[in-house]
Amino acid sequence: MGIYEELQARGLIAQVTDEEVIRELVNNGKATFYIGFDPTADSLHVGHFMALCLMKRLQEAGNKPIALIGGGTAMIGDPSGRTDMRQMMTPETIQHNCECFKKQMSRFIDFSEGKALMVNNADWLLDLNYIEVLREVGAHFSVNRMLTAECYKQRMEKGLSFLEFNYMIMQSYDFYALYQKYGCNLQFGGDDQWSNMLGGTELIRRKLGKDASAMTITLLLNSEGKKMGKTQKGAVWLDPNKTSPFEFYQYWRNVADADVLKCIRMLTFLPLEEIDKMDAWEGAQLNTAKEILAYELTKLVHGEEEAQKAKEAARALFSQGAAADMPTTELTEADLTDGNIDILTMLVKTGLVPSKSEARRAVQQGGVAVDGEKVTDIYVIFAGEDMSGEGIVLRRGKKNFRKVVVK
Repeated sequence: MGIYEELQARGLIAQVTDEEVIRELVNNGKATFYIGFDPTADSLHVGHFMALCLMKRLQEAGNKPIALIGGGTAMIGDPSGRTDMRQMMTPETIQHNCECFKKQMSRFIDFSEGKALMVNNADWLLDLNYIEVLREVGAHFSVNRMLTAECYKQRMEKGLSFLEFNYMIMQSYDFYALYQKYGCNLQFGGDDQWSNMLGGTELIRRKLGKDASAMTITLLLNSEGKKMGKTQKGAVWLDPNKTSPFEFYQYWRNVADADVLKCIRMLTFLPLEEIDKMDAWEGAQLNTAKEILAYELTKLVHGEEEAQKAKEAARALFSQGAAADMPTTELTEADLTDGNIDILTMLVKTGLVPSKSEARRAVQQGGVAVDGEKVTDIYVIFAGEDMSGEGIVLRRGKKNFRKVVVK
């Protein structure tokens, strides 16, 4: 099985142009491909995970990745999936975010000895002449056709700025620039980027002739990958300072039963033969599959040692009610009243709820437990001396928990 067929078997490929040519390129390690990442935050999140894993797979098959950091396009903002315009970022913020991305990507991609490139589209987009862009690039885009793109259609009723309308042209120009500068002959992206990607392929072929070797392929990122990494509290980040390895592990440990094998197939590097055997798993076996998923992905992002610590801590949480490596909130005597603390105050102090009213609802609805025992009394109090040493484990729902220690 070639790498292209493996991508298909893992459910990663949604649409392609020039399929046989693309198959030949990637299976023979002849693709120089890019995936773009707009630096809208100072950390990648698990919504980027599928793209990073794909780059790693293709590089291991001999192909050359280009990680394109959108320092230029970030100044415009991608309207895809947005109901309103993105907040404008300063050049300094964008540059800081770009540097953070570089560090995180190096865990997935080998940039040594020219095996991969990391480039910033600000290097060419910021120097473009407006009139020249209109004449040399804009002439190849039909406004009528652009307005049929889903990313624009969904914004037409609420308002689409002319600034954002240019995003497709800028992204298309990226492919053209990468083709000329680095011989990039293939682009990957989520299915919400399909129109933008086709624009890039069309631009190259219009400017350089129909024989220009530029292809596109999209991954099932919008409907699958982009829904990953979203919780009630926000995104699940790859930066351990934003999402601890333990929290990262627990996120994957708690995926829905219906999604676990899909995630294992798409995101882990386990052999397909091994994964196929799991298709018949059900009941308690799905919990084993979730542990495998959580461990493999935590190891990929944070290393084997952190993955093992997270696994042991998670098992301790459910078997003993305490774990050394879970997120911890340290309280002091100043947080106590007469040496005690009530359950509602403790929920707020740990950040598991934003207010006492929400804490009250959580307890009354049966969603709070201490050391594995459900708490149903909103007036229950805990002695500070009982929370010294190992502390206690406070949990809200199935996924949100803290070890509470009084210092």
